[in-house]
Amino acid sequence: MNWNTDVTDLLGIQYPIVQGGLAYLAYSELAAAVSNAGGLGQITAMSLPDPDSLRNEIHKVRKLTDKPFGVNFAIGQHGRPFSHYLDVAIEEEVPVISMTGGNPSSIFEQLKGTNVKKLVLVAAKRQAQKAEELGADAVMVVGQEGGGHLGKSDIGTMVLIPSVVDAVNIPVIASGGIGDGRGLMAALGLGAQGIEMGTRFIATQECVHANELYKQKLVEGTENDTTVIKRSLGMPARAVANPLTQKILEIEKQGGGYEELKELISGKANRKYIYEGDDENGFGWAGQVMGIIKDSPTVAELFARMINEAEEIRTKWGR
Repeated sequence: MNWNTDVTDLLGIQYPIVQGGLAYLAYSELAAAVSNAGGLGQITAMSLPDPDSLRNEIHKVRKLTDKPFGVNFAIGQHGRPFSHYLDVAIEEEVPVISMTGGNPSSIFEQLKGTNVKKLVLVAAKRQAQKAEELGADAVMVVGQEGGGHLGKSDIGTMVLIPSVVDAVNIPVIASGGIGDGRGLMAALGLGAQGIEMGTRFIATQECVHANELYKQKLVEGTENDTTVIKRSLGMPARAVANPLTQKILEIEKQGGGYEELKELISGKANRKYIYEGDDENGFGWAGQVMGIIKDSPTVAELFARMINEAEEIRTKWGR
């Protein structure tokens, strides 16, 4: 079946499936595997120690695939300058840049005069409209089911996607709670032109940086095994429920502020969990989609399964 949508046309990909930025996990192996399978793989720029490391990662991707890929800039969560990283992406003629977690205005300014496709992750209708005004080519819209940093309004994907579709004139990519062919078809039914998946790609063979404990939690856990931390800081984010997230929630409940929480919610604590499997002193991001993750296949196997599921649904709908 033909899977062309405005998103596949925009990004030059076979299937309308985009891999999320995945801080500390989205590197060359995963990005290339997603692109080779027909989607858009991405490298996470701001998890790398310096711009030269990003350049090296881009070169690694190009050795593994000749398909389009992107570089994600989590501009609001690392608190580090990113213009030099973006210079590298521009010099290397990366075809797609995605932006999450902050005001993307300076990135748009730096990308002026290039042919780079610009994707912006948003969690609210007004954010989507602003991204369109700035010049985004598409918006990735995440509902409250998603993993990692979310919007403040707790609007679910089922309502948020059609709301944004009705509010903008650029393609919408649905995110949050999507992990199989049923989710892909649901998103298209809501008016989206594609999907973004983060958590589901962690539980794949090519996500080589993720510790096996992390993957096991995603496979064995249910939709009830996540929790939202950092609400008191105005930065709600969904993670695997574990001893550390419980400690964070207790501090928040007692009125503890950023200074009391900063070590517990740091990138270092994140890496302790996702790299080392430290369930007591670390945490890992995950969406409610972990409730439908049952295995850790190769990316190619995951794509084949999803497209088969989606095509079966299309066939039923055509009756």
